[in-house]
Amino acid sequence: MATFARPTFSAKAYAAFRPTYPQSLFRTVLNFHQQHPQQTPDGAGTLLDLGCGHGLIARGLSPQFKSVVAIDPSAGMVAQAQRTTDDTKITFREGSAEDLSFLADRSVDMAVAGQAAHWFDYGKVWPNLARVVRPGGTLAFWGYKDNVLLGATQATEIMEQFVYGFGEVAPGVEGMGPYWEQPGRSILRDLLRSVQAPEKDWTDVTRLEHEPGQEGSGEEACWLRKKMKLGEVEGYTRTFSCFSGWRDAHPEAKSRADGGDGDVVDFMWDRMVDAVPEWKALGERWREAEVVSDWGTYVLMARRR
Repeated sequence: MATFARPTFSAKAYAAFRPTYPQSLFRTVLNFHQQHPQQTPDGAGTLLDLGCGHGLIARGLSPQFKSVVAIDPSAGMVAQAQRTTDDTKITFREGSAEDLSFLADRSVDMAVAGQAAHWFDYGKVWPNLARVVRPGGTLAFWGYKDNVLLGATQATEIMEQFVYGFGEVAPGVEGMGPYWEQPGRSILRDLLRSVQAPEKDWTDVTRLEHEPGQEGSGEEACWLRKKMKLGEVEGYTRTFSCFSGWRDAHPEAKSRADGGDGDVVDFMWDRMVDAVPEWKALGERWREAEVVSDWGTYVLMARRR
């Protein structure tokens, strides 16, 4: 997760182009949380948001809790969250899931992590959560991986090549593959299947999964599929942590938007647009074309014994 803590990382761009979470996802995790006779009444209790980013989840779930504690290791993310949040129930602070020493025992009713759990050191996180989550309380981790552009198979394959490729992916242009932080990215691409809640502390473990491009997963599992303009998808690809690392390694490669000859994302989109006749026919207006983007998604939920 070190990429998001770098001074060169733009928390503002991340907030602008990253996909939002649908209400259906929040309903899924809240329904699981509330299905227990010992559950605190609606509007009561404390929510802990791990890796809160710019505060999207904290704001979305705040109405269901008396208080929200939201932490992130990136000072830039925390600052962005504070600037865009006026909910007095939410406290943002810089911190990590590996150190919850500021919280009292059994003080948390629900712990959540959206698009962050693949970064955790579970040798430290599981004992932390076992201490701070009260008996009957819950955890819910969710995230998304590699999106596919439905109906644009060749363009999706080109994106995969540039995003995960090693060596040259275009003349004189290195792929972004070496710049993913590992093992986090591999854990996410496997939909967090390698992460197992310890049985001695957690029960009612529930997993929901959707592989990108597959049909029939249902709304609870397939919770991130949306129509987007290509310009929005382009902006999203520039929030990838691998691109941030690539850019730091290639400071001489300026994007066309910044007056340069192009960076790896510019060249990737050149190839992608050329691969789809309908997009190519739009010329300089290709960013106005619409496409359905479908992400691979997971939800992992469990209840404290």
